[in-house]
Amino acid sequence: MPSTEERRVEAALAAAEGWPGVREGETIRTAERPGMTLAVRRRAATADGLEPALLVHGLGGSSRNWSSLMELLAGDVECEALDLPGFGASPPPVGGDYSIPGHARAVLRELEAAGRGPVHLFGNSMGGAVATRVAALRPDLVRSLTLVSPALPEVPPQWSALPTALLGGPGMSRLLRRVTRASSPEQRARDVLSLCYGDPSRITPEEFSAAKAELERRQSLPYFWDSLTRSTRGLVNAYTLGGQHSLWRQAERVMAPTLLVYGVRDRLVSYRMARRACRAFGTSRLVVLPEAGHVAMMEYPDLVADSFREFRAGIEREG
Repeated sequence: MPSTEERRVEAALAAAEGWPGVREGETIRTAERPGMTLAVRRRAATADGLEPALLVHGLGGSSRNWSSLMELLAGDVECEALDLPGFGASPPPVGGDYSIPGHARAVLRELEAAGRGPVHLFGNSMGGAVATRVAALRPDLVRSLTLVSPALPEVPPQWSALPTALLGGPGMSRLLRRVTRASSPEQRARDVLSLCYGDPSRITPEEFSAAKAELERRQSLPYFWDSLTRSTRGLVNAYTLGGQHSLWRQAERVMAPTLLVYGVRDRLVSYRMARRACRAFGTSRLVVLPEAGHVAMMEYPDLVADSFREFRAGIEREG
C-alpha cells in the first residue's frame, strides 16, 4: 500500500498534468522539496545561455498569472514560475505553514535545489512580499528583484482591500464555502478578474476561460479555502510585525537592484505606496502605469516586459 507521502506525490503529479491554462510552449513539472511538493511552470527559452528568472504569484493566484509575461521574455531570460504550496498545482505543505516566511521557505528550497541562482526574481502582490523576504535573506540567490504591486504593509489600507483582508478571519473558510455555492463559476471568475484588472474590458476571452477553468478546479480541491484563508491570515500577520521582522525592514536589507511596478487603478495595493517603496529599496527604479490594476503583468504584459528590459539594461551598463 502506498504511503501518505507517495499518495501526496501522485496527487500532485495528476494535478500538474491536468491543470488548465498551460499554454503552448509551457510545461509544468513537480519538484519534491523538503516538506512540500512544488509545481513549476516553465516557458521554453528562444535562445541558449539565458540568465534564469523565477516568478512568484500573489494571493489566490498561480503560476499561470505570469504566462503572458514569460512568453514575451522568452528571448531575454529563462523563465520558471512557481505555484506556492496550496495554490495552482502544488498541494498543501506538510504542517500547513502558509505564513510569509513559510512561502519564502518554499521559494528558497526550490532555488537551492534547482541550482538556478542567482535569478531575476519576480513577485506580485503577496508574492512580492515573499520575494522581498527571499532577497533580504539570501542575496546570493537573487540577481535582481522585480515587484509588481508588492503587498507591503499599508496603514491604513485602501477600503477596497478590506474584504480581501477579512478572508483571514476565524471561520471564514466555512462561511465562504457556503456563500460561493450561490454564484456560478462564471460570476466568481468575473468578480476576481474585475477586482484585479484596472480595466476589466481588457480581459480577453481566453483569459476568462482559463481563469474560470482554474477556479472551478481549485474550488473542487478539499484544501482550497483553507490555503486561501490561512495565506491571507499569514499576510495580515506579516503586516503587523515590527522591528527586524517588519517587511519594510526586510526591504531595506535587499541588496539586489529592484524594479517597482505600480498600477494607478490598483484597488488592492495603493500606488501611493510607491514613494515609500522607493525609499526602502536602496537601488530601485519605479514604473507607474496609469491604467493598470493589481496584475499589470497580465493586463499590460508588454509594458512590464519593456520595463524589465530597460531595467536590466541599466544594471548591465552600471556593471
